Order: sequence, then structure tokens, then C-alpha cells
Amino acid sequence: MEMTPQPVIMTQPQRHTSTRSFEWQTDLCDCGSDCRICLCGTFCFWCLGCKVAKDMDECCCCGPSVAMRTRYRTQYRIPGSICSDCCTVVFCAPCNLCQLKRDINRRKELGIF
Repeated sequence: MEMTPQPVIMTQPQRHTSTRSFEWQTDLCDCGSDCRICLCGTFCFWCLGCKVAKDMDECCCCGPSVAMRTRYRTQYRIPGSICSDCCTVVFCAPCNLCQLKRDINRRKELGIF
């Protein structure tokens, strides 16, 4: 039984992950990046809520909810808390929906949705 020498590993293989995928793709008040979504969130809040819910395979009533934001945030490992989600949904409801829709669209473009 002869022993063959094992190859020496000089560097460990690294898994490539984009740190951008674990944070929001746009800021909460970044409406200038997509004016159509901003206008829809401002003037047709419930329509945008239904679009977000449909993208996430949920009931139309779930779009503008704390549960939807929390589910999305935890699914993509975006830092935050239920408390921050609740404050965002209550005090910035249109901006919340716009951010979710912009984020969904960007992740679709990147192929990570």
C-alpha cells in the first residue's frame, strides 16, 4: 500500500456573494429612481399594494401590511426588526409600498427574485 502525496491547498475557495443582495436595493424615500412606481403609490395606493402582493404570491389585501414587509425582509435577509417594519408601514405607507415594488423589480432584473 503506497501513499500518494496530497496536494497542498494554498488558498481556500471562496463563495461569491454580493453584499448588495442582503440589503434594500433602494432607500425608502428614493422615489426619483422610478417615478412611475412613486406616482402609483401616491395616487393608487391599493393598486400598488395588489401588485406587490401578486409578485409575492399573496392575497391582494396583504400588500400594504407589516407582515408582508417583514416576510420580504427576512426572505432576503435584509437587516431590520418587526418594530421598524411596523413604524415604516404605519408612518410611511406609500413609501413602504414603493420601496417594496422597486426592490422586487431590481431583484427580478438581477435574477435573485
